[in-house]
Amino acid sequence: VQLQASGGGVVQTGGSLRLSCAASGSTFSTYGMAWFRQAPGKEREFVGLITRSGSSTYYADSVKGRFTISRDNDKNTLYLQLSALKPEDTAIYYCAANAYQLSSLSRAYDYWGQGTLVTVSS
Repeated sequence: VQLQASGGGVVQTGGSLRLSCAASGSTFSTYGMAWFRQAPGKEREFVGLITRSGSSTYYADSVKGRFTISRDNDKNTLYLQLSALKPEDTAIYYCAANAYQLSSLSRAYDYWGQGTLVTVSS
């Protein structure tokens, strides 16, 4: 599966943004999906994941209650709604796909989008 992330940009503290991840080349609904992010000078970190059907989600504590993951299997698209943004949310956001078992570990994911940059200004 090929993944293309988009929707990043510059937003003020407290603002909102919606990221998208378009999938192609394979049956999207057979993949569990996740979002990760990598801030400058830091390691890539888990943001959240969603099951194949979209019925369940799981979030990192740092974003719980502020970010929402959803998917539209008819449109082959994954979303990440970011709200109440903070400067520490500044990072490149990556979408990732896993055909087997969902995990918060980046090494469990075989397919990655190219990333989209989110910058939160104070």
